[in-house]
Amino acid sequence: MNAPARTTPLAGADEFRDAMALLPAAVTIVTTSDGEGRRWGFTASSVVSVSLDPPLLMVGLSRTSSCHQALVSAPEFVVNVLDGRHRALARTFAQHGVDRFAGQHFEQWPGTALPVLPGAHAAYRCVRHDVVPAGDHDLLFGALTEVEARRPGTPLLWYRRAFRTPC
Repeated sequence: MNAPARTTPLAGADEFRDAMALLPAAVTIVTTSDGEGRRWGFTASSVVSVSLDPPLLMVGLSRTSSCHQALVSAPEFVVNVLDGRHRALARTFAQHGVDRFAGQHFEQWPGTALPVLPGAHAAYRCVRHDVVPAGDHDLLFGALTEVEARRPGTPLLWYRRAFRTPC
């Protein structure tokens, strides 16, 4: 089967970034721990459901992230869904070159060393299912093993290059 003819050129990086700024996305903090007990985490808005059977989700992870190696090699990770109270935390976990966990209160998922945010809107514990390269990112697929729906609240969104909450 032939691919359809392209009618417009591919967007440049700036055009693509501007276009994606118009797509609201839930804000999460993805966390894991390595074999030495060191905690890793970053702010992510590229998290989507992929499959119901088996239940899979996907996290987009930049290859330049300081967490990249830890997350793509970790057997498990947690996606913490943030709400409106977590703006400052989302900013902290988006910074480079800092100890993102310093001064932050994370618990451990029961029976594991996985960091989980106790006040998260929801938390998804995942087993690494696959890692697929895509452009300058890797797509980390996780098979859901447990879900903690913590509290109803107003979700934190990333929209037009800022943290927002729906009215």
